[in-house]
Amino acid sequence: MRNVSDIIEQYLKSMLLESPQGLVEIQRNDLADRFSCVPSQINYVISTRFTLEKGYVVESKRGGGGYIRIQRIQLPAQHAIHTHLHQSIGEEISQSAAEGLIYQLEEAHFLSKREAGLMKAALSRDTLLLKLPYRDQLRARLLKAMLISLLAAK
Repeated sequence: MRNVSDIIEQYLKSMLLESPQGLVEIQRNDLADRFSCVPSQINYVISTRFTLEKGYVVESKRGGGGYIRIQRIQLPAQHAIHTHLHQSIGEEISQSAAEGLIYQLEEAHFLSKREAGLMKAALSRDTLLLKLPYRDQLRARLLKAMLISLLAAK
């Protein structure tokens, strides 16, 4: 059974897919009423599942006419993917940033769920038993190599 956070996330993602501009504006209290939850639950979903690393830009305006705007960031065309990867990853990358990029590529259907899972396991701090910054440097080199190999085959 899915929890309320999963349901809210799926609802917002379906709204984004239906939006011709690729963005949605919501009022936190209206959404909380819709799902019979507290407004902080909406904040939690947005702050953990709609991050920049996962391919979203979130803006909020507080007050009487306040809103939360969520916009999906489009990945560059596949011919520019190598440049995008080198710029996004750099010389080192944290586990959370790597997982965010993998999530973004999976959401855009550049990676299968299985490929994403294998990559996350290989890049985990539990697998890469090195001290920082060596761990983040190795993670970046592995991530680039895996993505270039996988995306070249698509």
